[in-house]
Formats: sequence, C-alpha cells, structure tokens
Amino acid sequence: MLADHLAAELARDDGPAGRKSGLPLHRRLAETLRRAIADGRLAAGARLPSSRELAQDLGVSRNTVVAALEQLAAEGYVRGRVGSGTFVAEPPAGLSAAKPRAPAIRWAGLSQRGQRLARTRNAQHLELQPFTPGPADFSAFPLALWQRLQNKHWRGARPEMLDYTTSGGYGPLRRAVADHLRIARGVRLEPEQVIITSGTQQSLELCARLLADEGDTVWIEDPAYWGAVKALDACGLRLHPLPVDAHGWAPPAQPAPAPRLIYVTPSHQYPTGAVMPLARRRALLAEAARHRAWVLEDDYDSEFRFDAPPIAALAGLDLDGRVCYLGTFSKLLYPGLKLGYLVAPRALVDDFRQAHYDLNRPGQLPLQAALAEFIELGHLASALRRARQVYAARRAQLLQALQPLLAQPGVALNGAAQGLHLCLQLPSCVDDAAIAERLATEGITVRPLSAYCLTRGDLRGLLIGYGYAQPALIEPCARRLAEVVQQALPSGR
Repeated sequence: MLADHLAAELARDDGPAGRKSGLPLHRRLAETLRRAIADGRLAAGARLPSSRELAQDLGVSRNTVVAALEQLAAEGYVRGRVGSGTFVAEPPAGLSAAKPRAPAIRWAGLSQRGQRLARTRNAQHLELQPFTPGPADFSAFPLALWQRLQNKHWRGARPEMLDYTTSGGYGPLRRAVADHLRIARGVRLEPEQVIITSGTQQSLELCARLLADEGDTVWIEDPAYWGAVKALDACGLRLHPLPVDAHGWAPPAQPAPAPRLIYVTPSHQYPTGAVMPLARRRALLAEAARHRAWVLEDDYDSEFRFDAPPIAALAGLDLDGRVCYLGTFSKLLYPGLKLGYLVAPRALVDDFRQAHYDLNRPGQLPLQAALAEFIELGHLASALRRARQVYAARRAQLLQALQPLLAQPGVALNGAAQGLHLCLQLPSCVDDAAIAERLATEGITVRPLSAYCLTRGDLRGLLIGYGYAQPALIEPCARRLAEVVQQALPSGR
C-alpha cells in the first residue's frame, strides 16, 4: 500500500540524516512522494488516496498532507480533477521515469573558501513558517498602488533610465534615504554619500573589497548574523570573533590582532537582541580610531522599536568618518524588492561609486524611481506605522504565551524591545539544535542560538520570529514550543 511505503520512508527519514535536514514534515512527505513518482513506483495516471485517508493512515494532520500535495501540484508532479481526486501527472513527451542519480559533491573542484561557503546551508531555515526568525509580513503590502507607480515610471522611462548608473543610484531615492536617516536615525550625511545596492549582502561585500585586503582581520560579533559571516569570508578576510554579552559587542579583554574592519549590529544585536549602550558605543569608536579601522554598522531592523523611540545609530556618534552604515528596505516592504543602501565615508564617495559600477553594474532605475515616489507620497511612513502596530500586537501575544517558561531556571527572553524576533535563552546543558529539529517536524521553524556561534560553546537558546506569525497560530504554536522546551530542560526529564 502507498501509505505503508510512505510510512516506512518517513520513518527512515526520522533517522539522524533526516533530522539533520531540519525540514518540516510536509516538505519531507512531499519529497517522499516526489521520489516515488520519479522512480516509477507511482505510475502516471495513478489515483492517490484522499488527503483525509492519507492523513489517517500516516497518523499526521490533514493540513500536512494538503500542503505536501499542493507543493507537488505546483511542481507538476500531480494534478487534481474536480470531484475525482488527485492523480499522478503524465510526464512530458520523451521523458522517462528513470531514477535520477544524485550528483556527488566534488570537494576537490572547490577552493578551500568554496568548501567553507558550500558546507553550511541556511536557506532551508528561512521558510515562511509561524516562528521563522527574519521574515517580515509582506502580505499586506499595497501591491495595486505599487504596480501603478512602477507602470508610471516604466511608461515615462527615458533611455538613460534603462542603462547602468554611475551615480550610486536614483537621485530622488538617495535624497529620500538621506532625509529618513537624518531624522529617524540621527546619521550625519549628505545624499551624495548614499549608495543604492541590491541589499545588505552586496553592501557588505562592497565595503570589504574596498576597505580591506585578502587576509586582513575583521572583528565580528560572536554569535553573529550568518549572512555577514558568509559575505566577509567570501572576500578572503580573517574573522576574529569577539563575544557578545548583555550589552552587545564587547571590546577585547585579551590582546587581539589589529582589525581592518569591525562588523557590529549595535541597535539590536543579531541574534541575541542585545542593545549596545552609549559608553560601549564610544569605546567601539575609540578602538576603531586606535587601530585606524572601519566600522560596518548593520542597522537591519531599527524601525521596529516598541517601548521607546528608536535608538540613534552608531553612525550618528561618528566624528571621524569611520562608520559605514548599512540598511535595507526588505523588512519595510518585501524581501524580493532587493534594494538596500550604504552610507559611504564622505572622503571615499567617488571611489565607492566607481567600484560599485565596475563590480556590480547597478541599474533598476525605474524601480528605484517608483520607490522614491512611494516614500515621497508618505506611503512608506504609513506602512511603517501599520507594521509597528501589527508587530507590537503579535509580540505581546507571543510574550504572554511564553511566560510560563520564564519561571524555569536558566530560561530568559532577550531582545523583546525591538525587532521581529525574540531570543529565548536556555541553560547551556540543553541541546537547542535538537529542540529546533523536533519542532521543525511539526511545522514550527525556529533557529538554535548555537548555530550562530563562531567559537563559543556556552550559548544555547532559540530564535523565535513573529514577523510572519499569524495571530491565530501564535498561541497554539507557542504552547507546543513551550512543551517541547520544557521536556528538554533538566527539570523536565
């Protein structure tokens, strides 16, 4: 029977290899069905059991089965007939159902740096599940308005708007960004310093390539944002982790190699959520000046602060022009927009523009023009106000649901005052990766804090995102999360 085969395959996937994948159950079920179809064990035209029957036979929720079948239908493996059920789709003409051979990873063909970059994969943890840390809720984005603005600027696009840009981006957008940063973040800058990029990753790479040479040292937070680790490592820099405490990045207590770059997230440390106080910000700038180093300030979610006004950016304290300020529109609008910005040092603006042109061939000027008008008409400010209200309500709901856990020794919540995720700190003896894997099998995606650590072995916890968590799911998902965590705590065994 199909159900027996699927049950056996899923049981096999529950072994160490399957758990290591971290995939939710509906994804694993879809993959099992996909293999059966590709191997010819499910012939073209075969009728599948109903979602209700399959869920009952497998002992899983019907939603899990429906999600798996919808995924396969989108990929063309199955098709539904109204009133008849779901059937295996006919393969395209000339395509056999031969079993595909899994390509071997040829490490010998990769450089040592390539092996490091390819060894870890983080995209599978970015699915839009209720508690995935990182994503914002872009379901309410005003698509009709956005489409009108884009159409307007495409219809009126002059030839130069379809070319690459050597100016660092569309002028009105750069001015709008500069105005926003002066007012909301306290950054001292001129519009000419704003470089429009495809996002924070590109901004990081541009800074690393222009301000450091291969083999130079970069001080980086530990734990750290994995995207920054990847980008800086890809540029051939030597990462020197410095531990984060309750106040964010801490100056080195022991002698450390002199840095060329210092990467920090001072307003809301990622992933712990710590906020760097004024005294430590000044100490950081003093360290940078002493080593003649550049500071890369990643201000990724400063707009979402709920209990007080946003904290001024580190760049606002910079009197020596040593801070490169990095921001993005992905959390304010939608991630696929792929637009961010970099505030370059005043003395190096022309060099940054030229290098950005030579390395990245920037364009998308009609898109940038639409975004500039979106901001100028006040739509960005309106969207931000609505988003703060929505996220504040979800945050309060999540905090309330997690309160029972906080009575346990060694359990605490960090980073709740700002951003779109909480950091649930756990005792160091707890296996946070095992907890995350267990929750993933139930469609609840969280990230283990230990996965962000570079050298530290003392941090355990869970990153719980609420940006994309629908209100109806927060309480039941948080209750289940609390149950799994409780079982993993020393007192819960």
